[in-house]
Amino acid sequence: MKRVVITGLGAITPLGNTVSEFWDNIVAGKSGAGPITKFDASKFKTRFACEVKNFDPEAYSERKEVRKYDLFTHYAIAAADQAIADSGLHPETMSLEERIEFGVIWSSGNGGIGTFEDQLREFHAGDGTPRFTPFFIPRIIVDIAAGVISIRHKLHGPNYCAVSACASSNTAIINAFDTIRMGKATIMLAGGSEAAITKSAAAGFSSAQTLSKRNDDPERASRPFDRDRDGFVMGEGAGALILEDLEHAQKRGAKIYAEIVGGGMAADAYHLTGTAPDGIGAAIGIRKAMKEAGITPAEISYINAHATSTSVGDISELIGIKQAFGSQPVAVSSTKSMTGHLLGAAGAIESLVCILAVQNNIIPPTINIENLDETIPEGIHVVHGQAQHIPVQYALNNSFGFGGHTASSIFKKYTS
Repeated sequence: MKRVVITGLGAITPLGNTVSEFWDNIVAGKSGAGPITKFDASKFKTRFACEVKNFDPEAYSERKEVRKYDLFTHYAIAAADQAIADSGLHPETMSLEERIEFGVIWSSGNGGIGTFEDQLREFHAGDGTPRFTPFFIPRIIVDIAAGVISIRHKLHGPNYCAVSACASSNTAIINAFDTIRMGKATIMLAGGSEAAITKSAAAGFSSAQTLSKRNDDPERASRPFDRDRDGFVMGEGAGALILEDLEHAQKRGAKIYAEIVGGGMAADAYHLTGTAPDGIGAAIGIRKAMKEAGITPAEISYINAHATSTSVGDISELIGIKQAFGSQPVAVSSTKSMTGHLLGAAGAIESLVCILAVQNNIIPPTINIENLDETIPEGIHVVHGQAQHIPVQYALNNSFGFGGHTASSIFKKYTS
């Protein structure tokens, strides 16, 4: 099997619209939460979220192109452009044969939910005559971001959307890894984007009793592993990775951030929205990822947990980690305490965190922990308060989604 490395990164997040700004704020332990500005949330039980700030789609697309796409696609375009530029690749100068070897797997959990909402609102407010934009369907379908990226850069390789709810973009990255390892492509752009801070999404998650209601203190609302957590904080944005065959990257003298060495996917097979209390899906996925990487639990320095700040989900994940790691201690943190939950884009953003943790030997903190949950299994060290500067050889990223989907990927410090 071919070795696969990461040669480019891109990020649009509640903590910054570049990778460097995002990483600096993550290490510093800053919160991206604040009052919702995208719509009037005054009648909602939860009136805050982690919104992307100061994003201008016209910085990446011409004005006539902007109206064609939903915001989730604009986030995808921006993050993908950043990752391609960062990689030093120039698709516009590649031959057709080279572009056939360059694919895109891009994910989203909700797709163009903002467009869907706006168009239906206009329809029902009118006289019943359908006056939908001709871009309605292309704006809302979840695969369109992958298609737009390929059209924009003339990439003819494998192209599709991976959808597994909040595990989507981690699934996309694992699929891209497998595609290169099996020799079906040389370069893959993978990641995910989400723009679901909308009335319907906020109301739906609120009705499901999953959102925090700390309206008086948004920045301290997302508190994974804290005894007094009361739900997650919605986030939005995009994360993009360039995955590349090692030999190809070496031949062109590419900068290499890290190597991806394992990916495990599984299912809780338990409940529509709730995670299995015994952590079975998490444990299976983690074990599969470690087996594929050919490593033991003792070699993993850091786990970026899916932990969203829900009462059952956080602990069930740690129980699954405990099953997979046994008596081996491990450092864990949840950067959702800072970014909020980016839903289908969470796995991509958190993969960036793992890659940069490996590259920089820094474990970012979980913020907002005031009373660490007493039920955390023995041997699991929750990093909180401040970042830890320690050697990080391998980092594991967990992502879980409604429907019981689980995805775990492992990144390794690159050595030739």
